[in-house]
Amino acid sequence: MMQNVHLAPETDEDDLYSGYNDYNPTFDTEDLENDVGFQQAARTSHGRRPPVTAKIPGTSASRPLATGFGSKATLTSSMGRPMTGAIQDGVARPMTAVHAAGYTKAAMRGSSFDPLGQARGPAPPLEMKNSDSSEEKIRQLEKKVNELVEESCIANSCGDLKLALEKAKEAGRKERVLVRQREQIAAPENVNLDLTYSVLFNLASQYAANEMYAEALNTYQVIVKNKMFSNGGRLKVNMGNIYLKQRNYSKAIKFYRMALDQIPSAHKEMRIKIMQNIGVAFIKTGQYVDAISSFEHIMSMSPNLKAGFNLILCYFAIGNGEQMKKAFQKLIAVPLEVDYDDKYIPPNDDPHTNLLIEAIKNDSLRQIERERKSMAEEYIMTAAKLIAPVIEASFAVGYDWCVEVVKASHYVELANDLEINKATTYLRQQEFNQALETLKMFEKKDSRVKSAAATNLSFLYYLENELAQATHYADLAVNSDRYNPAALTNKGNTVCANGDYEKAAEFYKEALRNDSSCTEALYNLGLTYKKLNRIDEALDCFLKLHAILRNSAQVLHQIANIYEIMEDPNQAIEWLPPLMISVVPTDPHVLSKLGKLYDNEGDKSQAFHYYYESYRYFPSNIEVIEWLGAYYIDTQFCEKAIEYFERAALILPTQVKWPLMVASCYRRSGNYQKALEKYKVIHRKFPENVECLRFLVRLCTDMGLKEVQEYMTKLKKVEKLKEIREQRIKSGRDGSARSRREGNTGGDSIRTYSGGTKGERLSAKLKALPGTSEPYESSGSKEIDASYIDPLGPQAERPKTAARKRTEEDDFADEELGEDLLPE
Repeated sequence: MMQNVHLAPETDEDDLYSGYNDYNPTFDTEDLENDVGFQQAARTSHGRRPPVTAKIPGTSASRPLATGFGSKATLTSSMGRPMTGAIQDGVARPMTAVHAAGYTKAAMRGSSFDPLGQARGPAPPLEMKNSDSSEEKIRQLEKKVNELVEESCIANSCGDLKLALEKAKEAGRKERVLVRQREQIAAPENVNLDLTYSVLFNLASQYAANEMYAEALNTYQVIVKNKMFSNGGRLKVNMGNIYLKQRNYSKAIKFYRMALDQIPSAHKEMRIKIMQNIGVAFIKTGQYVDAISSFEHIMSMSPNLKAGFNLILCYFAIGNGEQMKKAFQKLIAVPLEVDYDDKYIPPNDDPHTNLLIEAIKNDSLRQIERERKSMAEEYIMTAAKLIAPVIEASFAVGYDWCVEVVKASHYVELANDLEINKATTYLRQQEFNQALETLKMFEKKDSRVKSAAATNLSFLYYLENELAQATHYADLAVNSDRYNPAALTNKGNTVCANGDYEKAAEFYKEALRNDSSCTEALYNLGLTYKKLNRIDEALDCFLKLHAILRNSAQVLHQIANIYEIMEDPNQAIEWLPPLMISVVPTDPHVLSKLGKLYDNEGDKSQAFHYYYESYRYFPSNIEVIEWLGAYYIDTQFCEKAIEYFERAALILPTQVKWPLMVASCYRRSGNYQKALEKYKVIHRKFPENVECLRFLVRLCTDMGLKEVQEYMTKLKKVEKLKEIREQRIKSGRDGSARSRREGNTGGDSIRTYSGGTKGERLSAKLKALPGTSEPYESSGSKEIDASYIDPLGPQAERPKTAARKRTEEDDFADEELGEDLLPE
């Protein structure tokens, strides 16, 4: 019993840690690999067991075992293996039980305490990779292919489609080189199929983005036909999209259906999208019944806004009113899956909650919700405006039905917008009273709707020139919603119509402060500055507007007009050609204006070009006809000028000026017989024209005709009548001036008319004005007789090629493109 009891020797009473290294050597497993007896036993009983691989240096040495008496004897196992902890050949063998903690007894081990193994020195350097090995080359090439694919995708996202295609092609070339190298050093099954798939897919996508549809289809075919790509069949959707872009709708439907067959039913969302593409393709081909079946399936499985709207369009195309109603109700019932505005209202005064709500009120998720809601409202409004006129006997009843359906849904706020659209429809059908009644119903609604209705009412009354009513409703709109730019613009219009341009400019500025993109306010502000003669500010407004509306004919015209007012014709000429080339290439007034600018600059050839183009598009512009006729006279082509003056005579048959010009051209070109015949025709039509009689006398004298005496007698009579009329007019003016003087000195009551008898005044007025029964603007022959001189006669100066100097109002009266204010 006492053999296992170890008493501490009396000589070692102070050694408090003695005995801690004592343990049963049976548990030492570190040197079993070198134990011959153990290895022999292992081979006979456990032959299939793998050999021990751990090799710990120094484990073969035995170590002494400290007994309770302090003796240190080398113990061995029954097979002759030294015991764990024993000392053999003077080398201390580490003890497994305490080595992990770093506890050793230096006196027994003969080594210092080093738990971290720092005495072993630094680790050996890493083995250098052999860059010349085939595996390393393949690995680097594969990395390069992946980088090229990524660069191609990034270039596509940045809009550089050409660079994206080049990168995709280079990735394809390097990937083929990689496949060949892999096949040379390894089995074909080691080819990276995922890399091949990504390279081909990216290349096909870049071909499609660059509209190289044939190459894209070929690349997709390579993927689809390769059975090693398990999901390649899904790319038939992309092929169907390409055929849809090429308007090959039958093939698009075929590939969509093939893709649909290869997609499992578990992928519900993708199948719905493909079904939607099939429905759109059927609409393109006019097969509305097939399209309806596709969209009805979608609305029954997974309803969405686009499918619902397309379903309404299909029923509208076939004229099925009842189904349109059902489809509209389905569209209204589509769940938006968005949080409504009540969520973003702070529920209490908790600062932490309020801060959180303020943080999420305008985050990216909230913006997505707004976009989705805005899109839903746009679909519903468009569908309602489309079906309202056809689902009932009248569009008003149809609108009322749509309004009731909308009010019963969670789109209640759209009901008021539908009512306003109803009023707009009344306007399009010229039913102004009904429109006014509909809009007046909103006067007791909430502020936003009231402001919108009052804005439209103000616009209507402004167009009818009822400024008092327009001002009233403009004030109502502004008071209901001070931040409504349309209301402020209409208010500025009414103030501007009353002549208060400074105040109108303030309203336009306030509208722009509320909405900087309000183009109507900016345009009207520029016009107001023109009225106030603040030309630089007006130019600044129109230049800003041009940055927003690049192709607006009105804006380009106003900029050119302002430069003309600033006496900078070169800038005006620069701004008109873009208007003529891209916006209104066939506008005759713009062409004539450009011709006039070149004429003022002295460039007759360019002026003739634009005037002639203007004449081609609008051959009834007297100013253009006069310029072209005078141009041919200046260039000594009187025969060509006859054509234009004859057209002017057809346009203004009551003016003697144009037939006289035709006769003068005949006389100038040496065709005296034609000139004489023309003068006789003119004399029969205008018997009191002095110029015509003078040239008849002259031609008859030169040609020795007997009618000369007759025409001389008529000439004397006409001249005498002319003198009598001039005396009467002069006496009437003198009497009028005398009567005014007498009225001022005599203190008599104010008189409405003065000077001459009523008959004399009326006679003078009739002489000064054209006849009331004349269809065109005309002046009496007596005025032409007194003022007109034949431009081709020896005693006359030819008419100038340039048109007469006109005022600003005259200059743009016949070609105003946007001078009227633009109401909302």
